[in-house]
Amino acid sequence: MIPLNHNLQRLFSIAQKPSKLGIGLMSGTSLDGLDIALCKFTGHGLGTHFELVQFITIPYPDDFKQEVQQVFAKRNADLEKVTLLNAYIGSYHAELILQAMSQWHIEPHNVDFIASHGQTIYHAPQRLHQHKSSPNATLQIGDGDHIAIKTGILTISDFRQKHIAAGGEGAPLALYGDVLLGSKTGENRVLLNIGGIANLTWLPGDGDFSRVLCTDIAPGNTLIDAACRKYFDKPYDEDSAIAYSGKVNENLLKALLSHPFFKEKAPKTTGPELFNLNMVTEAQQQSGTGAISNADLVCTLSAFTAASIAGFIKENIAGGDIKIFTSGGGARNPFVIGKLKKLLPQAAIGDSSALGINPDAKEAILFALLGNEALCGEPISIGANPAVLMGKFCFPV
Repeated sequence: MIPLNHNLQRLFSIAQKPSKLGIGLMSGTSLDGLDIALCKFTGHGLGTHFELVQFITIPYPDDFKQEVQQVFAKRNADLEKVTLLNAYIGSYHAELILQAMSQWHIEPHNVDFIASHGQTIYHAPQRLHQHKSSPNATLQIGDGDHIAIKTGILTISDFRQKHIAAGGEGAPLALYGDVLLGSKTGENRVLLNIGGIANLTWLPGDGDFSRVLCTDIAPGNTLIDAACRKYFDKPYDEDSAIAYSGKVNENLLKALLSHPFFKEKAPKTTGPELFNLNMVTEAQQQSGTGAISNADLVCTLSAFTAASIAGFIKENIAGGDIKIFTSGGGARNPFVIGKLKKLLPQAAIGDSSALGINPDAKEAILFALLGNEALCGEPISIGANPAVLMGKFCFPV
């Protein structure tokens, strides 16, 4: 009998462990930093038990953000720059992981795996690119082999491609983690993540997986942040100070809410390729609101995020007895959350810490969970979503 090579032996050994220590990475469209979650998993699938051992967000320096923004959400980009960034981001993320582990006094040999989301630079579902002969597509860079070699830890990466290959759009992948960690029989729940884009998972209390819905629903922070960068030289609206200093322009808000995306049937996905300041300019031209103040613009964009989220929930999720658990940067935006509570008065709205999930760490945790499933899980059928295990394995030697 021919023995397995060293890497496969190690993979087999990790997969058989009753509990695993894994690191989940998330670098979102906001480009604020790398979320690094050290998680302990016991079991898999619906029997998963999870503990967040450590979490940190390491902010990106401005020069890194500027490099990525040269190719981010652009239909035409420098191919050499994309190629170089793919290797550079992988190596840079590895450096940040080692930095975090040093702070936590964790040795690399004690960590079983890293699950890396990578950095999305372009998301192109077919209904957005509209090339009928081409499939859904998405591209994340930050090569997993560079992470594995530099850290010495088995790395699982590039999760979204399997989802697309099996007929999905590659997003939102929160579905799988939300079902495993957030379901509760007898309680209707919405797990709402307000990152650059807002997405949610609807978890009906009857436990019927065929009724679970996971979809992108609206811009989250992406338009607010873009306006803050352009007009106020700030990365985001801290404590909603800018939004509170302005007032909502109802004509612009109406024009923004009339975008065709909101009439498309869910599940659907989107990104900054669609929701960007060019789209806002078009809405201002349409509504004759090009002369409003910058503070009013940020206020209106904040109201737009809340109104589009609330509109989707009202139209697609029946009944008022719903608990909404928020996560992502938008969960800490008091203006947006305040508007949501007014627009959805019958819903109980709180953050995901009530579920034992740090709202800032949630997406990094979910990718760690997908890594655990890739190692020892089985495909789970949830509604019309692909029943697949995702991720490519990158060995450290």
